[in-house]
Amino acid sequence: MTTANTRFAVVGVPGNRRVALFRAAAARAGLPDPQVISWRDVLTGDGTPIAPGSAVRVDSPGEDAEIDALLRGPGDPTRTGGGAAWYEAFGTGLRHLAEAVEASPGSVLLGDPDEIAVMFDKRLCHARLRADGVPVPPALRESVGSYRELRELMTASGWPRVFVKPAHGSSASGVIAFQALGARVRAVTSAALPDGRGEERDGQSAAGHDAGGGRRENGGRGENGGRGEGGASLYNSLRVRTYENEADAAAVVDALAPDGLHVERWFPKASMDGRAFDLRVVVVAGVPTHAVVRVGRTPMTNLHLGGARGDLGRVRERLGTAGWQGALDVCARAAACFPGSLAIGVDLMIGADWRSTAVAEVNAFGDLLPGLSGLPGSPGEDLDTYAAQIAAVSRGWRQGMQSRDIRGEGETACVT
Repeated sequence: MTTANTRFAVVGVPGNRRVALFRAAAARAGLPDPQVISWRDVLTGDGTPIAPGSAVRVDSPGEDAEIDALLRGPGDPTRTGGGAAWYEAFGTGLRHLAEAVEASPGSVLLGDPDEIAVMFDKRLCHARLRADGVPVPPALRESVGSYRELRELMTASGWPRVFVKPAHGSSASGVIAFQALGARVRAVTSAALPDGRGEERDGQSAAGHDAGGGRRENGGRGENGGRGEGGASLYNSLRVRTYENEADAAAVVDALAPDGLHVERWFPKASMDGRAFDLRVVVVAGVPTHAVVRVGRTPMTNLHLGGARGDLGRVRERLGTAGWQGALDVCARAAACFPGSLAIGVDLMIGADWRSTAVAEVNAFGDLLPGLSGLPGSPGEDLDTYAAQIAAVSRGWRQGMQSRDIRGEGETACVT
């Protein structure tokens, strides 16, 4: 498939910035305007047939209240919770999409549905990475059903500091940076309890939850918040909160637990100018092509939660050539766990010693980095993340291919 005869379709939210950015990249490449298929139609079974011979991109169903209701059920779209229902409905939608692509002669998916499903279950994703030797933080293997169970397992493991993550969350929704010393606790999260409890730190007033749920600038009481056994309501917020009252911390954990939790030991991250950072690295066709430094005032470095883009040049200089190559190699190894996915976003943590690394997340829809040009010497050089993917498909990428198969090179992982 060459640039001249490539026809794309994109499954997403019509009018959303993700779809708009991909369409713009296709136009710059001189390609026909991609067919846009709404997640709403996929989820309701009213989908338009996919044009024959299409390369079908699967994008996020987030940032749309109607689609969120189809996935999680009716309710306030800013609520936290409902991840298990979201995951089940999303998985059904992925299966419907795969059937539609199979019914379209010559069409191919650019994201494997089973791999996407694994990436949206943090427990399965962590297990796959660990089994393939990709460095990840140690995680509890036991199920955590309540705050009391969390404290007991932390004590048994000797872990005073952990990250508690909703199994099916994204965009740091419901993630808790938690530490405990006896009755003294500290829980940092964007999940907001009612009545304004917790010390607030402002985030940027932009970007909704990528996969189910919007965000409020201030958490508040609503009719359909996410509720745990104790009845506490939680909402996504752009203001990161710190809870130091144990009852509040317990209420947050107990509200999130019914949808499943993934708990990792805290990984001390490197810092610049006194602020911790991590990397978002986009891997296209097996090769790291784009990278951005995310610097945070809180343990959450997400840009919509007050994080900022840092100086990639400084990070590369501090790591040195071997360290930088090693970091990119880890990202390529993470991507190799998902060979049927054209592009993924890897959240890579650099240790406080500036030598160790660990993968925090693998994101099926982690390519939203508007205006970011690719790494020098990579296939994405001078291209944004969307153009780099179009170029890879035009060079002949197919699910499961190694990058060297389409580049004619022996090196698959690292770029300088």
